[in-house]
Amino acid sequence: GQLSDSLSEGEQQMLVIGCALMAEPKLLLLDELSLGLMPRMVEECYIALDQLKNDGMTILLVEQNTRQALAVADNVCVLESGIVAWSGTAEQAKQDSGIIEAYIGLSR
Repeated sequence: GQLSDSLSEGEQQMLVIGCALMAEPKLLLLDELSLGLMPRMVEECYIALDQLKNDGMTILLVEQNTRQALAVADNVCVLESGIVAWSGTAEQAKQDSGIIEAYIGLSR
């Protein structure tokens, strides 16, 4: 019974994702999935993303939470000022120290 504009930012994010999934899209576009969500909810969202991917849904995810994004990604495209700076598989991204240091920021 709660109005959507009275929800927290994270709750609104979850509501938007739920509404999008109700349309049964073939392609799901997500921008900063983890933004405003509690860590537990971020983990649950990534579990759900992995399940959607395994069910055959195509997902385009723009995310700064690279550790979690790489865990579910098949392919990675790194943009710098709107230009493709690097692209490859998620496994290649994890192994490429130059990409990790320059763009992804994961500690090895």
